[in-house]
Amino acid sequence: MLVVAFFATCGFASEYAVMRNGFALKHERREVLGEITRLYLTTSNPSSFVDVPSADIVSFEKDEIVIAPEEPKAAPLPVLTIDQSIAQAGEKHHIDPDFINSVVRAESGFHPRAISPKGAQGLMQLMPKTAAGLGVKDSFDSNENVEAGTRYLRQLLEQFNYDAVKALAAYNAGPERVTQYHGVPPYRETRAYVARIVRDYNKKKAADDRLAAKQSLSGAKTTRSQKKAALVADTATIQR
Repeated sequence: MLVVAFFATCGFASEYAVMRNGFALKHERREVLGEITRLYLTTSNPSSFVDVPSADIVSFEKDEIVIAPEEPKAAPLPVLTIDQSIAQAGEKHHIDPDFINSVVRAESGFHPRAISPKGAQGLMQLMPKTAAGLGVKDSFDSNENVEAGTRYLRQLLEQFNYDAVKALAAYNAGPERVTQYHGVPPYRETRAYVARIVRDYNKKKAADDRLAAKQSLSGAKTTRSQKKAALVADTATIQR
């Protein structure tokens, strides 16, 4: 989908290409050639790129999240992996771990010590006031951050009658804005954010469905993932 360009290249800083359809494509480098723009998803793998028509790109926005340096600890304690924290939080709050995973990917790119320009911290980018209200002592603690972020996401799902799109918009822009506009507020950042998570989640569910179909043809056992619908519109796949 994105452009390969040998005549014009841009920097290696991570950024988003904001598309006319509301999607935002994160990339580390871009090249432009004529009417096509190539977005390299990672600088470490030259074959990982997407080509898109340049005319479909509205703007480029820098990914301004920074990573806080690690702080020395007195003694290392056994900790859960990020996947384990997500799975545990999903089971506790009855939310599909794949959905939480998509939120974490959009919020921090799985960097436990990520800090946004507005001061949000950790894997699920909790604002200090929100974190304090959720009883979080250390937003850089992966397990604590994911548990609190998932608990907050559950609260938003309940508040908006399990409408996943509204809950995501509220997570990004605040529940008062969703209430004010009776849906996703007219903010480009929020609309791109919601679209990015929905696209990522649906992609994972679609992949699960293809695998399930393949296993079914081969007579394999039905797995938990085979029983899930593929679309975020079916909120039963998010609230388990």
